[in-house]
Amino acid sequence: MRTIGVLTSGGDAPGMNAAVRSIARTCIFNGIRVMGIRYGYDGLINGNIYEMNVSSVADIIQRGGTILGSARSDEFMTEAGRKKAFNIIKDFGIEGLIVIGGDGSFKGAKALSDMGIKTIGLPGTIDNDMGYTDYTIGFWTAIETVIDAIGKLRDTSSSHGRANVVEVMGRNCGDLALYAGVAGGAESIVIPEEPFDIDAISKKILQGRKRGKRHHIIVLAEGAGKASELKEELQKRTGIETKATMLGHVQRGGSPCAYDRILATEMGNKAVELLLEGKSALALATQRGQIVDMDITEAVETTNELNQELYSIANEISI
Repeated sequence: MRTIGVLTSGGDAPGMNAAVRSIARTCIFNGIRVMGIRYGYDGLINGNIYEMNVSSVADIIQRGGTILGSARSDEFMTEAGRKKAFNIIKDFGIEGLIVIGGDGSFKGAKALSDMGIKTIGLPGTIDNDMGYTDYTIGFWTAIETVIDAIGKLRDTSSSHGRANVVEVMGRNCGDLALYAGVAGGAESIVIPEEPFDIDAISKKILQGRKRGKRHHIIVLAEGAGKASELKEELQKRTGIETKATMLGHVQRGGSPCAYDRILATEMGNKAVELLLEGKSALALATQRGQIVDMDITEAVETTNELNQELYSIANEISI
């Protein structure tokens, strides 16, 4: 194999740049050309591709986002679009492709693999909603962003004797809310995987107030409801002033934490090794502290499961 391409697709996640850096430098170390593909599958279809060198990835390991850019591509979803992408890959002499992204990005990699292009997928998403891997690139950095916000909101909530509903990302997966809620000391955590009892949350707020508690933080995953609506209902039921904070896309940004940098670096290096071994249609995962690979279709089809033990612990310690 003489030329490998790399693209980032879907929502950006801290650590994607660390993965790109690892891929590029592993390729160069092994005497392989590495081609950066800008703006995901859309850039691939349009030939927005350039050759990378050691300097191309200098000073990026600490940067959030993705230097390659990311974009949705409706055209790639069509057979004609995929054929166009296949021809572009051949025109640029790319023999192996590494895709960093989520489920949708992996499905695109599988489609190209079926057409004869060797592909490897790296999980990059802050939602941690890919069930085949313990953690995705960007997840732990997003947790740090959320708990930093929780700490600041607790300060001001305590000053004014308020409750605060903090809405975080996670349409179908509540991992970000759960882990950040536990790490941030939230009193209540609301996630899409579990039904929640608004009466129980209201009771907890009032019980806390009776024993002199000046704040109450509720972390809400976006897939479980809207912060503005929950805030209104809690304020009505408790009579305690309640604010709503939607963190939005600030959760995707920021310098990646050490774990995400290391995870991305290990996965990037492993992806190149697998391509050099002639492997294809594989997804990389971290399982019990080890980097492993598995069939990319199986990876996409693996259902994400809630960490029930951690959810139970959260309920027990937030009395």
